[in-house]
Amino acid sequence: MALACLFLLATPHGASAMSRVKDMASIEGVRQNQLVGYGIVVGLNGTGDTLNNIPFTKQSLQAMLERLGVNTRGAIMRTQNLAAVMVTANLPAFATQGNRMDITVSSLGDAKSLQGGTLLVTPLLGADGEVYALAQGSVAIAGFSAEGDAAKITRGVPTNGRVPNGAMIEREMAFKMNDMRSLRLSLRNPDFTTSKRIAAAINDFMGSDTAEPTDPATVTLQIPPKYNGNMIRLVTEIEQLKVEPDQTARVVVDERSGIIVMGRDVRVSTVAIAQGNLTVTITETPQVSQPAPFSNGQTTVVPRTGVKVDTGDGNKLALVKEGVTLRELVDGLNALGVGPRDLISILQAIKAAGALQADIDVM
Repeated sequence: MALACLFLLATPHGASAMSRVKDMASIEGVRQNQLVGYGIVVGLNGTGDTLNNIPFTKQSLQAMLERLGVNTRGAIMRTQNLAAVMVTANLPAFATQGNRMDITVSSLGDAKSLQGGTLLVTPLLGADGEVYALAQGSVAIAGFSAEGDAAKITRGVPTNGRVPNGAMIEREMAFKMNDMRSLRLSLRNPDFTTSKRIAAAINDFMGSDTAEPTDPATVTLQIPPKYNGNMIRLVTEIEQLKVEPDQTARVVVDERSGIIVMGRDVRVSTVAIAQGNLTVTITETPQVSQPAPFSNGQTTVVPRTGVKVDTGDGNKLALVKEGVTLRELVDGLNALGVGPRDLISILQAIKAAGALQADIDVM
C-alpha cells in the first residue's frame, strides 16, 4: 500500500487568508440538544430479539400489550418479530412545536437486523428528564445480513438505522436571544491573537469599544442600544466580518498511514541532516551434491547463502539554513529522496535537537 505524505502549503504572508467570523466562532447558547428514548421496533421478519435471552424486551412487550388491554401474564411468547432499541436525536436550536427531525434507531438486544421494522411511539427525553419529542415511523437501514446453513454475509450495520423526519417536536427550548444584554462568541480554535483580532474587527465595525476578548476562546460583546430587541440583525452583521486567523506552528504526524501535515508558520533553525538506508539482502541458492558412481554415498542438499549489504552511501549530509520556510524545508527533504516514514523520524529528530520551531502532534 502506497504511503501518502500531505503538506498544506499556505499562502505567503503577503496574501492574507481571511475567514468569516461565522466560520471561526459560534454564538454561545445557540446549539443543538441531545435527546434519547427507549422504544420497540415491530414487524421484523424473524430477525428480532430472542425473548428468552433478552428479558427487558419481553417485559416491554408485556407492558405495551397490557396498556392496550391484552393480558399476557404467564403466557409463553416465542415471537422474534420485535426488538428493543435506543432512539437518539439532536434537537435543533430554535426548533418550534410541530417541526420534525431525523432520528437514529439502534438495537439494544440480540436482534440480527432491523430491516422492514416500524418504530412504535417513543418519547424522547432531554437531560432534564422532560419529553421534547415523540418518535415513530419505518426504520431505514443501510446494511443487510443474509445467512444459510453454512455461510453468512453481512454488509454495513443492519442493527442500526434512521427514520427521516421520524420525530415531532412537542416542546421548545426556553431560549430568547432578544432578551440578551451581552453576546458571547465561542472560538472553535482558541487562540489569543485570533480572539483579539475578532474583537478589533467588531469594534471597528461598530465604531465603539463594545467587544472585548475575555480569554483565548471567548469574545464578549455588549449589545449596542440600537440593536436592543433585534439580535438577529446584530448577529447577521457580525458573522460576515472577515478576520485573518492565527494559529500555533504545528506538525501533525500519523505514523500508521504515513501522513504528515505542516502549518505555514513552521520554521527550522540551522541544522545538518543526513539520511541513509541500510539494506541487507540474503539469497538462498541450495545445491545438490551427488555421490560418486557405485559408491555407498547419499545425495544431499548443500546450502549456499549469499549476503549483500547496501549502506546507501549516495545520501550525503545536507545543510538546512536558519529560518527556512515550510516550502524550502519540504523541497530540501524531497531532494534527499526522503520518504514519508523517514521524514517522520527526521522531523522528530530535528525537534529533539531544538531546531524545529513548532509543536509535533502524533496521532
